[in-house]
Amino acid sequence: MSALPLVFTSGWASGINAYAVVLLLGVFGATGLTDEVPEALQRTDVLIVAGVLFLCEAVADKIPYVDNVWDSVHTVIRPVAGAVVAALLAGESGSLPELAAGAVGGSTALMSHLVKAGTRMAVNTSPEPFSNIVLSTGEDLAVAGVITFAVFHPVAAAVTAAVLLALGVWLLVFLASRIRRFLRRRAQRREERRLAGAGGGPPADRSVGGGR
Repeated sequence: MSALPLVFTSGWASGINAYAVVLLLGVFGATGLTDEVPEALQRTDVLIVAGVLFLCEAVADKIPYVDNVWDSVHTVIRPVAGAVVAALLAGESGSLPELAAGAVGGSTALMSHLVKAGTRMAVNTSPEPFSNIVLSTGEDLAVAGVITFAVFHPVAAAVTAAVLLALGVWLLVFLASRIRRFLRRRAQRREERRLAGAGGGPPADRSVGGGR
């Protein structure tokens, strides 16, 4: 079970930014900071591709509505990446079956991805782009911090990832309720204006034909 905390943490982080997870783990392994990273993630070609895609995501993730398209495309990519990374980590340590590790990493990545994508859809109802930039930067920093923490303190990092996932679910539910309330109020105001316009027209002219 020693690989489980790192598997869970990498799955959570992969659901937010899978390319950052591959890049960070690969760099940590290549520089000798940890022995837990498999050779497959340390390859130069893997690091180059992960770095380029990470830069693409860093830009696309901060543009309103472009981030929604990017998230839609990655609905499959992030969970698959989380499952692959988890299976590689488990295979390297030999303490957890690769199939079970892939299931844990993939399902955790899917959950955090759905939270990320849903939160972004809610945030994009705001007309200004500043909130997207702040949220995206915060996500990148959280992934980098938690993955780095997991290399040295995997159990504590897994607990942190679980708390962040729970907070993300709560935030998504909260934002969804606020948006539904806003839409109901806007629809009610439109209906009130429509009814006021229908009943507030000019009175009929009854002077024609003799009103004496």
